[in-house]
Amino acid sequence: MASQTIQSRTITVRPLRFDPSYVQAKRILDIVFTLLIAPLVLLVGSVVALCIKIDSRGPVFYRQTRIGRNGVEFRMLKFRSMYVNGDENVHRRRIEEMMRNGQTLDKERNDPRVTRVGRLIRRFSLDEIPQFWNVLMGDMTLVGPRPPISYEVALYSERDWLRLSGRPGLTGTWQVYGRSTVTFTDMVEMDIAYLKEQSLLLAIKLILLTIPVMIFGKGAA
Repeated sequence: MASQTIQSRTITVRPLRFDPSYVQAKRILDIVFTLLIAPLVLLVGSVVALCIKIDSRGPVFYRQTRIGRNGVEFRMLKFRSMYVNGDENVHRRRIEEMMRNGQTLDKERNDPRVTRVGRLIRRFSLDEIPQFWNVLMGDMTLVGPRPPISYEVALYSERDWLRLSGRPGLTGTWQVYGRSTVTFTDMVEMDIAYLKEQSLLLAIKLILLTIPVMIFGKGAA
């Protein structure tokens, strides 16, 4: 049994078990794929960084504490898409509302906290590019459940915690097949189903399917 404490709440769950050979193969895929596309990532990332710097005051990168495998915290990197000192309680209230009322996971439209460049890079998921560094560091994987924030995890049921059994990912099943059209419950079930599959071929398929989703901004709010 694994026990983690999030915001003074102790939750005990039995995490999903993974075949060691699958875990090793997936880690190799993460490293090889990330290194192969590194030149493209650096090129696109440089352009995005320049646009962010020109568009609004503040740092290019945004570092946020997220919850990773088995409830362990880590610092996730993103390109900054909001104005500095934006009210984070807006997002917190939105997340809590979606989780409790079964609403879809779409982002708030016309959010005044989001910059002009931020709207563009969010639509095409370019704000997630720096997370390739998190993948290389082993905090994340290319395909897996998206890493939640602590106040989201504080509302998790025992079953919801199963999606934290594996490393969080850059992309995953619900991003490809649902994105902003699925509910929180749907997302949890899709993440758990992916983790249970333990298929390297499925991971590669989802990576390839993510490309057109990014290009066309499918399901983006």
